[in-house]
Amino acid sequence: MAAGHPASSAAAAELLGARGNAFDAVVAAGFASAIAEPALTGLGGGGFLLARPASGSARLFDFFVDTPGRGRAPGALEPALLPVTVRFPGSEQVFHAGPGSVAVPGNLLGLLHVHERLGRAPLAEVLAPALRLARDGVELNGSQAYFLELLRPIKTLAAPGRALFCPDGRFLAEGDRFRNPELAAFLAALPGAARDFYQGDLARTVEREMDARQGLLTRRDLEQYRVLERAPLRASYRGFELLSNPPPAFGGSLLALGLRLLEPHALDSTEYGTARHLALLVAVMQEADLHRAVACAGPDALAPADWQESEQRVRLASGGTTHVSVCDAEGNAASMTTSNGEGSGYFAPGTGIMLNNMMGEDDLHPDGFHASPPGQRVSSMMAPSLLMDGEHLVLVFGSGGSKRIKAALLQCVSGVVDFGLDAEQLVELPRVHWDGERVQVEPGFPAAALAALRERWSTNEWTVRDVYFGGVNAVSPDGRAAGDPRRGGAAQVLS
Repeated sequence: MAAGHPASSAAAAELLGARGNAFDAVVAAGFASAIAEPALTGLGGGGFLLARPASGSARLFDFFVDTPGRGRAPGALEPALLPVTVRFPGSEQVFHAGPGSVAVPGNLLGLLHVHERLGRAPLAEVLAPALRLARDGVELNGSQAYFLELLRPIKTLAAPGRALFCPDGRFLAEGDRFRNPELAAFLAALPGAARDFYQGDLARTVEREMDARQGLLTRRDLEQYRVLERAPLRASYRGFELLSNPPPAFGGSLLALGLRLLEPHALDSTEYGTARHLALLVAVMQEADLHRAVACAGPDALAPADWQESEQRVRLASGGTTHVSVCDAEGNAASMTTSNGEGSGYFAPGTGIMLNNMMGEDDLHPDGFHASPPGQRVSSMMAPSLLMDGEHLVLVFGSGGSKRIKAALLQCVSGVVDFGLDAEQLVELPRVHWDGERVQVEPGFPAAALAALRERWSTNEWTVRDVYFGGVNAVSPDGRAAGDPRRGGAAQVLS
């Protein structure tokens, strides 16, 4: 198993080492990550889990967020959005927090739903690692302390956040212990506490507070939220099959589109990091961005003329999220990506759960914030994935990283198929990303390749590896597992 934090990975290992299966393990890691990775995920966010049982068909569990506002008259309330600039070492990105950024959360219901459908261990055992972490605390490692510092304005926006992240009047730093006693009590009361969250007095309290603070989330939103099960998106690449997140999410479709554009261009196994390889990657990323709106309908939605133009352009160029991957000895595999965005700053009263800011992320709302009617499942860049060679499972993988997810995963699939890389190599090698204006480049590529890249595109060459470039956590049935150091990831193999 591989996850975004040693405690999340340890939670999965605890279940696999007892009487659980891969699905118990991934759910245990999901609950644990809500405490161990408070800057990246939480029970107030949303996510997706791609499950491939040892017997039966693969399915995608969609528990991402819905647009809020059921029962509200259109335009009756102007949602309150607070712009926050997150400054990475080599780039900046503006997010929006505040009550108006909250979408209908799905992580809590999704984790419980997956456990009920596919788990084997009792729920109390699955929750035990997270309950211990919330009650006894987890020491902040360097990665989590860095992420929290990036998001300090959001984490300390409201009194409950200040109580959690500034317990003695000082913002938590590396080596400090993070505790969440209200969340511990909430976990101990599951599954009943979840009914109260979505259908009971807590849901009514959240609606009253949203009314007072210019948020759109309503009790009806929470009552009518449902986890959806979908057939996974399937795409081929050089004889391999990719299983990923289908529409209305667009991460899987964009990944499939990128692979289709890359496939006509043969890559020698010695070409990794060369000028030609980097040029192909960047050109493919540009084309995927260009056709993003159409690709949301699926990787085959482009008209033939559009394909021809895209392939010609690629030919000319050729000269707030965490992820858990688990596979078990029985042949079960689970790939789960969850996120709280950057967090809204608003906590559901008495729960220790900060709700998400998915309505304030511009990459999820290309037509503008709150442009969609209430009750729609929000599209997402998340793409939990499996790579298959016939019926043989090759890789369980996924990434956090907002707009950078598709770039990181494109490089993973190509790395396995074109260059024969294993999970550890995929995670360790440097990455590139096209941000719409310039190429963002991690350190580690040959100087000659970087010089050729500069001749074609504006580049921003980072001096450090960073969370900006995603967090790929990957495992394979042959006993390979890797957690991405960019996000403090950790992996374990049980024999």
